[in-house]
Amino acid sequence: MIESLPRREREVFEILCSLGEGTAAAVRGALAEPPSDSAVRTLLSRLAAKGLVAHRTVNQAYVYAPVAQAGEVAETALQRLVQTFFQGSAAQAATALLGMEPGLDAQEIDMLQRAIDKARKEAE
Repeated sequence: MIESLPRREREVFEILCSLGEGTAAAVRGALAEPPSDSAVRTLLSRLAAKGLVAHRTVNQAYVYAPVAQAGEVAETALQRLVQTFFQGSAAQAATALLGMEPGLDAQEIDMLQRAIDKARKEAE
């Protein structure tokens, strides 16, 4: 469902995922080239109507949060990224991501090694 959203709705949804939750003003502040306040509220209302966003009232302000789990959204976005820019190769994408990182700590290296070991066992 996320892939089929118009660009601005997807951008708003992804911002909410990264924030965890936020007001329309917080979302607007995180948008590149933000539209008007009312346009942001309209985008949030559309996402709520589609069942992707919920809101609660805090001090007379709506606080919005994504209904879908951020992990699910991240996985879908990552799959789209790998397909679009790395010809479907997770290894190429991982190599590119590691090239962006100036230095990994021991815990991150161990996590990557476990993932590599698991992939190697599954390939055997």
